[in-house]
Amino acid sequence: MKKTLLSATIGAAVLGLGSAASAATLDDVKAKGFVQCVVNTGLAGFAAPDSSGNWTGFDVDYCRALAAAIFNDPSKVKFTPTTAQTRFTALQSGEGDVLARNTTWTISRDTSLGLNFRPVNYYDGQGFMVPKALDVKSALELSGAAVCVQSGTTTELNLADYFKANNLDYKPVVFEKLEEVNAAYQAGRCDVYTTDQSGLYSLRLSLSNPDDHVILPEIISKEPLGPAVRQGDDQWFDITSWTHYAMVQAEEFGITQENVDEMKNSENPDIRRFLGVEADTKIGTDLGLTNDWAYNIIKQVGNYGEVFERNIGMETPLKIERGLNALWTKGGLQYAPPIR
Repeated sequence: MKKTLLSATIGAAVLGLGSAASAATLDDVKAKGFVQCVVNTGLAGFAAPDSSGNWTGFDVDYCRALAAAIFNDPSKVKFTPTTAQTRFTALQSGEGDVLARNTTWTISRDTSLGLNFRPVNYYDGQGFMVPKALDVKSALELSGAAVCVQSGTTTELNLADYFKANNLDYKPVVFEKLEEVNAAYQAGRCDVYTTDQSGLYSLRLSLSNPDDHVILPEIISKEPLGPAVRQGDDQWFDITSWTHYAMVQAEEFGITQENVDEMKNSENPDIRRFLGVEADTKIGTDLGLTNDWAYNIIKQVGNYGEVFERNIGMETPLKIERGLNALWTKGGLQYAPPIR
């Protein structure tokens, strides 16, 4: 009997700890009044501060959408810039609440770092950039090249695998900080720059003569990029995941920043439920938020397509096509589970 009572007591204690942990991050975020987002030190179009310290970019807007979902205020977010080497430590240590820093989801990162990945907000792949003067048309012509690469990334590993698989020799020129890699390539210390293709488009803009450099056609890896959070907090994991899915679903519904108020009058029950106007809606409260959480995201930040186009789309200096990041209804991979 004593053993039974002891087991029951321990079990109740464990359950109690689990319940407390499940709401810890949201409670902490509400208590301090902002979301702390771990981002890049500066990658044009994705996350970069201007001369006044104001952050903009694709990943930045995800963080602002998260703040809008929680506070109905996209400004209630602060940014922790990190290198590829320090980004995981910043999240693991509690320095940030969510990592939104062009980070690839891999099995080793998902299982060995104490982190959870789920939504892919940008489907990418690793590529190569070279000076036009080299007159190189394919990555298969790069044998013997010096290749600039950032340490602590999947890029470094993919580079070694690709050259080995194709019996090519190369000299890695490795740096920890993105700024160091950029400077080395600009100074001609290497023949080739390799990273995610989206990053190459961004980094090319920072060169003194961007038009003197070309991005080769080969994509040598799968790089599913998206936010990550610490393991052990299912509620926070859900909130960070469904923030992305809400933006994707809004685009599929045709809901934009401009028409979101009008769409509240829609007769479509799925849209009314999504925007929190159906009387029986509990989607937001089940997340620990208000039932107009999705409305707040779209009103304050916009849908996925709007965020993509204003930061990295064809009307921006990066001129990145939607490609795999188009909606599933338009031949892409962006797809939201049912929000009901």
